Amino acid sequence: MAFDIEMIKTVYARLEERVEAARKLTGKPLTASEKILYSHLWDGKSDRTFNRRKDYVDFAPDRIACQDATAQMALLQFMQAGKPKVAVPTTVHCDHLIQAKTGAMEDSGG
Repeated sequence: MAFDIEMIKTVYARLEERVEAARKLTGKPLTASEKILYSHLWDGKSDRTFNRRKDYVDFAPDRIACQDATAQMALLQFMQAGKPKVAVPTTVHCDHLIQAKTGAMEDSGG
């Protein structure tokens, strides 16, 4: 489920409408982060603005990206939950725990 074109089309089809609704609601231009967050609200649209460090907000993510060091616990918990598949596409991005195939000098070409 790493690539679900129908899910991607659905997310982008409603993006402009949701961002415009959030602009009207807040009465100001939005940052990139605000556009992403307002377009991923759990119930689709909000009838109020949200305040940093004060409000709790429910989101409906369309993708989960995990970092290699912290993903281990999430993967373990998922396996213990007994679910047959994830609810949204999930990837683990390894940037620190990759072992060289034969050694630093040979692998780097140096």
